Amino acid sequence: MFQCPICEQNTSIPVGGASVLPQNLHLGFEVEVAGYMSKMVSNSEVCCDECVDGRNGLAVVFCCMCRQFLCKHCRDHHSSSRKLSKHKIVGLDQEGARQLHTTMKPRDHYCSQRNHEDNKLNFYCETCSLLVCPHCTTLSHKSHSVKEISTVAKTHQMEMTGALEDAKEVVTKLTGAIDENKRMIEQVEISKRNAFLAINQAFEILQQTLEERKKTLLSELEAISLSKTTALTLQKEQFEKMVGDIGHYTDMASQILQTHTDHEIVALGGLIPTELQATVKRVQTISLTPNQHSNISVSVETDDLVRQLSKLGEIVAFIPSPSSSTWTSTSAAKVGTRYHVKVQSKTSKREEYPHGGVEVKGEMRSKTHNGAVVYGEVEDHRDGTYTITLTPQTAGPHQLLITMDGQHVQNSPNDLDVRPKRDYHTLCNAQQVIQCNRPLCVAIHDNGDIYVGSYDHCIYVFDQTGQLKNTIGSSGSGDGQFSYPSGISIKGDVLYVADGGNNRVQKLTSSGKFLHKFGQQGSGQGQFNSPVAVIIDSNNKLIVSDYSNYRIQIFNENGGWLLTIDGNGSGNHSFQSPWGLDLDPQGNIHVAAHGSDTIKVFSKEGVYVRMYGDPNGPRGLAIDGEGYSLVSEYSGHCLSIYDPEGNKIHTVGNLKNPWGTALDPRDGSVFIANYGANTVLKYCVNI
Repeated sequence: MFQCPICEQNTSIPVGGASVLPQNLHLGFEVEVAGYMSKMVSNSEVCCDECVDGRNGLAVVFCCMCRQFLCKHCRDHHSSSRKLSKHKIVGLDQEGARQLHTTMKPRDHYCSQRNHEDNKLNFYCETCSLLVCPHCTTLSHKSHSVKEISTVAKTHQMEMTGALEDAKEVVTKLTGAIDENKRMIEQVEISKRNAFLAINQAFEILQQTLEERKKTLLSELEAISLSKTTALTLQKEQFEKMVGDIGHYTDMASQILQTHTDHEIVALGGLIPTELQATVKRVQTISLTPNQHSNISVSVETDDLVRQLSKLGEIVAFIPSPSSSTWTSTSAAKVGTRYHVKVQSKTSKREEYPHGGVEVKGEMRSKTHNGAVVYGEVEDHRDGTYTITLTPQTAGPHQLLITMDGQHVQNSPNDLDVRPKRDYHTLCNAQQVIQCNRPLCVAIHDNGDIYVGSYDHCIYVFDQTGQLKNTIGSSGSGDGQFSYPSGISIKGDVLYVADGGNNRVQKLTSSGKFLHKFGQQGSGQGQFNSPVAVIIDSNNKLIVSDYSNYRIQIFNENGGWLLTIDGNGSGNHSFQSPWGLDLDPQGNIHVAAHGSDTIKVFSKEGVYVRMYGDPNGPRGLAIDGEGYSLVSEYSGHCLSIYDPEGNKIHTVGNLKNPWGTALDPRDGSVFIANYGANTVLKYCVNI
């Protein structure tokens, strides 16, 4: 075995010895140059290579072209010869040796075959992997694959360049991996310190808690002991006093009996016996048993606690597996709208990983718009879940990329279509015009049918092409008849109609079959004075504009009164002649106050929220899924559009006393009951 000086790899010497190894021309040249340099910098004398007999003595220079050491005489001959004067001559010193590497060029290589010695090796036989001369190409290599050495060299140069680029790329990746390993090692230390602090903190809390509990128990023990001792002491003192009293009177009685005369005893009468008997009776009426027992026990169940403490805490060393971790999103991606992604980290066994601290990243890359990238904000919930929030700025196809510790999670990258915001600025000319006598309101069924409340005291039903397909009701006050049906709301196959002239709300099937009604003329709860609009919320509550009573009433689906939003009075809460109604995405109630020329907003509980706009006689009101409000202005002869913050962003003019406004639930198309022009207009919205 020997080590190659170029690639530094150990190589076995083949059978036949080193002579059969491929010739390394570059190494041979380096060895040759090194030999010359060694002579140039040594202190040994070097003889001239040009002088045949060496009579001129020692060499003083070296010719890089002739590869000869020259004495002074031969150097002068070089300088005076036209053929040799351009050769590079260097001195025999350190500087000359340094110049040798940049000045000397590899020798031309000649064929070693007999009679070919004067032919350069300008070809390469790919079949034999040998450098060959022109004569060899026509003789021993005639049928082989032979190419010019420059062509083969270019191919090898390209391969080597490609290999270098690949190597650079790999080195870059390896360098990144090394940096990541270093970062991970640092992170391990950080995690260790954090865990160390957490363990100490947890056990300090436990120790503090145990110490506080110990103090509490000892304090309770002291209090109980003191209470018992005090009670027993008082009882003992009472007994001692009684014994003293009895002893006092018995002593007096003994002395009287011994020393007093009969007259004196009689004079004292029954005083002493009476006191003695009274004391004895008091003793007989009280308990002589100690009023406190001596037992003070403590119950500290430590077995379960010890078992729990012995298993308290867990050092988690396993890590989540990105390829097993998942993500979900519950909303569509729209331009300018926050898009939320929930990431659940999991182990390689696809079990949920219950800890945070993993580096999670998310980004959204446009496949158009020059690959614009939006980076997500990540919230670590510390329970193994993460929320990534991204706000796309461009519409169209995107890629969603989610990584965990630099590796893609399951189903990442993922194709994602970002929808544009509704562009109401494109509303200009109606795409469809339906002729209808003085339309009051309009509503769109999920199947695309168009329901129009008319001044003819009926509801016309048109198909998507504008052809009349049904007429519901007629003029009158009977069930299923109408007087100025001013508002329609559709849920499924059920219609709710604000029957303004009859002061009631009717419920019918989409084909016109009467189902239910509620309301009557008046100003009490559940009564109406010209109800002009009705909507139904997600909880099947009916919200009705009570136009002439200046209020909004809310009912259950059967017509049971629930709440009144009273517009009478003054202040922000007040409004006059409420007309159009709709709900924003948050469930707030928007009221088109026809008599107040504004839009009032109330919570579903009836609390004032805000107001916006300055419409001229607002009647129709529709709100899309993004919170944009479309308001038809009866006196302004236009449709005004407001963004979710209440800023007017566009106006559609050339209308004539528009009443109701509705949105197609399928594609967001805008419908307007253009009352003064006897038409229903449809505008398509770019989304």
